[in-house]
Amino acid sequence: MSDTTLTYLAAATALLGLMAYAVLAGADFGGGVWDLFASGPRRREQRSAIAHAMGPVWEANHVWLIFVLVVLFTCFPNGYAPLVIALFVPLHLVLAGIMLRGAAFVFRSHGPSETASNGNRSKPQFGSFTVWSVVFGGASVISPLLLGAAFGVVTAGDVRVAADGQVTLTDPFAWLAPYPLTCALLALATCAYLAAVYLTVETTDELREDFRQRAIIAGTATAALAFVVLLVARREAAWFVGQLFSWRAGPVLLAGSVCFIGSAVAVFGRRFRAARVFAAGQTILMLLGWGLAHRDYLIYPDVKLLEARAPIPTIRFLLWTFPIGLAMLIPSLILLFRVFKGSSRRTGGTPDQGILHQ
Repeated sequence: MSDTTLTYLAAATALLGLMAYAVLAGADFGGGVWDLFASGPRRREQRSAIAHAMGPVWEANHVWLIFVLVVLFTCFPNGYAPLVIALFVPLHLVLAGIMLRGAAFVFRSHGPSETASNGNRSKPQFGSFTVWSVVFGGASVISPLLLGAAFGVVTAGDVRVAADGQVTLTDPFAWLAPYPLTCALLALATCAYLAAVYLTVETTDELREDFRQRAIIAGTATAALAFVVLLVARREAAWFVGQLFSWRAGPVLLAGSVCFIGSAVAVFGRRFRAARVFAAGQTILMLLGWGLAHRDYLIYPDVKLLEARAPIPTIRFLLWTFPIGLAMLIPSLILLFRVFKGSSRRTGGTPDQGILHQ
């Protein structure tokens, strides 16, 4: 196998991890968004359903983010270093948001929040709204916004790497340009849509209808924002738009659009399991289309993928160990879902049981 093929296989491995993170952790971020904006007579039940869905698995989903970072700094050190330098602020804010989400999720579930008639602080009813709910929901909103903005800055070519390795941004306020901002909103809307669709499968009756309505709202926002992103990108990231509609990435994006339409039709037709499959497929295909469009560059326009790679023996070693790692990771995740999701169903399916068993 040629060195070039090995390099692209390593890049594909990182992309697979990114897809897994988007489909799983993206829905977790979206769950936090709907937790923050829970409303109506069933808002407590909405928060309980979100916690029940997330409780057994919210920590495990971040394994994929760690996996992507490990592949990047192992196989593409000459691209990883400029990226983390240029994206130092948003990436560290995202990490802080992830930690705050986890802490708030646990403290809200187990910490005292209500004052009884005798003046003592009592354990909150599950699904109640506390200051930790604000922290949890706020961090869930900020994290995908920052990740989306980082995506926009990189694809617009705003990260520049000089011949001597000096890393700069074309504009100190590049994050506030229209294209990164619209990418940020699109990332947030996509996470909210994934979460709402997934939650229609996790719930029943009126609660399911609540999340169905949220899926319709988020899906409409996602479609509108995707159109706006393309319009803005034609001016601020013309090279990227050209690659998106090339023969290499165009058919994949078309397939992703078909999946989105299929998901929308399934939501309207109340075929919720099909909607979940289509929604996940849409996200995977869109990321695949982005990867194919960005294929030759790790950081446009200064760092090409083949120039950023590590020594070939290092890449070969990672690719050989990758199947071994998956052979241990995937069964572990399947067991995690079966044990914790199954135990909460057998004991009555109450939301706090899903968290207490974690």
